[in-house]
Amino acid sequence: MSRTIRVVVVSGSLRNPSRTHGLLQALVERLQARLAIEVHWIRVADIAGGLAGSLERDTASPALLPHLQAIENAELIIAGSPVYRASYTGLFKHLFDLVDYQALKGVPVLLAATGGGERHALVIDHQLRPLFAFFQAHTLPYGLYATTEAFTDHQLTDPAQFERIERALEPVLAFFHHAADRAA
Repeated sequence: MSRTIRVVVVSGSLRNPSRTHGLLQALVERLQARLAIEVHWIRVADIAGGLAGSLERDTASPALLPHLQAIENAELIIAGSPVYRASYTGLFKHLFDLVDYQALKGVPVLLAATGGGERHALVIDHQLRPLFAFFQAHTLPYGLYATTEAFTDHQLTDPAQFERIERALEPVLAFFHHAADRAA
């Protein structure tokens, strides 16, 4: 496959640095080794002020518009959030509240989350999948979840997590190779 794929990575953490960003960074690095991608990063921690003050799309902060347009024009979304009280962060959800509800139909979405313990891993299936189902996006079958033990200074270091990343990327690669075969 020779064309470049537009990827938007949304890190829902309210902190900088964050383990969520570390997980997403490791994922993107592995994806870049396998596909030609153009990455647009959205770190909720960096846009929190403009995001919190934007109640509707029509009155959204001008600084948010490029991020919203990037999401709406993405060919792949990688979305991750830390777990707060069994769900994603409020500002992560608010960002997607401002996205055109028809823009993500059929767009593949790779889900990721970080949390303090294994009991929070269900956030992927019980919170993130339903959010993207509303948009009629194509959530990919493998989500990535990592606990605090998988990191050293916000960098992913657990070898088992790198294996999970490789497994999670298989459907991504299949999705784009199949689309390229159909186009040819």
